[in-house]
Amino acid sequence: MDKEILDRMTMALMGASPTDDEMMASLDNQPVVQILPDANVVKVGGQSFIDRGRAAVFPLIEEIVENLPRHKMIIGTGAGTRARHAYSVGLDLGMPTGVLSVLGFFVSIQNAKMIHYLLAKHGIPSIEPAQFAQLPLYLAERQACVSVGMPPYAYWQPNPAIGRIPPHRTDTGCYLISEVLGARSMIFVKDEDGLYTADPKKDRNARFIPKITVEELEQLDLADVVLERSVFELMKTAKHRRSVQIINGLKKGNLTRALNGEPVGTIISA
Repeated sequence: MDKEILDRMTMALMGASPTDDEMMASLDNQPVVQILPDANVVKVGGQSFIDRGRAAVFPLIEEIVENLPRHKMIIGTGAGTRARHAYSVGLDLGMPTGVLSVLGFFVSIQNAKMIHYLLAKHGIPSIEPAQFAQLPLYLAERQACVSVGMPPYAYWQPNPAIGRIPPHRTDTGCYLISEVLGARSMIFVKDEDGLYTADPKKDRNARFIPKITVEELEQLDLADVVLERSVFELMKTAKHRRSVQIINGLKKGNLTRALNGEPVGTIISA
């Protein structure tokens, strides 16, 4: 961009109202930089995966280590059953959504610490939001790092349309990392093969969906979906991360296939 164009944009921005949609749109005319285009964000589910303990977690840790020579990974963690317990107590005590968000954040940190300790002998560090500026260094040095999945909205968490449970939780937090950093991929590790028309644990007739768009998913109007619905809303306006992949981490090799770009599991795109 030459100086004349930059000066015009600066003058327009200085005189514009941030609530003027037309003016704001006119200023969005430069491609957004991909900060970490070769990094993969891998979100390990809390209740769906980490809560299963050694039988589920140890083989996944081994597969992560096997992929370190070939792939950079930002490993985010879900909160799981303990967060649900904290939410239920908080709801009973009348806590607002912002306070519930803080409670969920600390449970997600506990899971991140456990995954970090299992990877510590390989030199894989864990980071919290205040350390994100150090993320490129950790990836360059060790190829991976572990991050808390819960986004740090804390008390500023918006109220959901229904109820009081924080709408932006660990799926959303990991997705936002992949979008802001312009990551190569966003992989959600669950205990199911991907998206179904219903919960396959409860409905034997649930149909597996290998590929779908956000618009098609909304038209299906499913009662139960595999990811937080806020992820789909964010995908609509994403600059980089226009697709996500959901895999069954209980099946050895699925993470490797996903990291290699294979269409394993379910791919949801915008």
